[in-house]
Amino acid sequence: MSNPPDLGKLQETARIIRHHIITSTTKAGSGHPSSSLSAVEILVALYYGGILRHDPQRPDWPERDRFILSKGHACPVLYAVLAERGYFPLSWLETLRQLDSPLEGHPNMLKVPGLEASSGSLGQGLSIGIGHALAARLDRRDYRVYVMIGDGESDQGQVWEAAMTAAKYKLENLTAILDYNKYQQTGPVSKVMPTLEPLADKWRAFGWYPVEIDGHDLAQVLATLDKVGSVKGQPQMIIAHTVKGKGVSYIEQDPVNKLHGVPLTPEQAAVALKEIG
Repeated sequence: MSNPPDLGKLQETARIIRHHIITSTTKAGSGHPSSSLSAVEILVALYYGGILRHDPQRPDWPERDRFILSKGHACPVLYAVLAERGYFPLSWLETLRQLDSPLEGHPNMLKVPGLEASSGSLGQGLSIGIGHALAARLDRRDYRVYVMIGDGESDQGQVWEAAMTAAKYKLENLTAILDYNKYQQTGPVSKVMPTLEPLADKWRAFGWYPVEIDGHDLAQVLATLDKVGSVKGQPQMIIAHTVKGKGVSYIEQDPVNKLHGVPLTPEQAAVALKEIG
């Protein structure tokens, strides 16, 4: 990065994004705030930190980098970022999950500018990203493709089939980011599928370049995203250790994951917004 971003401004942006996540899901009375909150710093780094090449005024710009949210249930964080970046009006966030709203419970690329894939059927996002990365090669374009996957969906075989495929074709323009918040819908990842680990060793064995980071440390996230952009001959996997519900202690302190897919009540949201700032 030629001009290092202002970390203070990025942290303030992350606070605003968390505010949108809480208010939009509470108003909707449905959604996945906990799964969205864990991914905030990563999306802020991509869209505000000089990493992702994009233009809100030209969402179909052929040279743009692509971001695909495979864990589509966390779309409140992506919607908030896209709205703040100017892809669509902020007022849309108030319509989340309402009848006829473009902001559906999972991303619908036919209705929302800035979306690269309709996702939410878990396990498919990395395969979609491979298609984009191969298209760049065929079209002789230099854009990069970023795919965020969840730790729960990493139990699925399609993820590992995609991992082999990306390595086979040496897709150096493909970066996957694992939002490793340690929980999935039915409980802790370590109990649902304890053999998912060792993740870094597995991705390395599958031919990828793995890096483990603190997914809430903006400086570390930015430095890693910048670093993997220079990796040649293989796709990259960023294993981002995160906290489900980050920024809201009520959700963070949920050891059995009972709040997965559960929005806060207006009273709980008021406390959470005060805590966020």
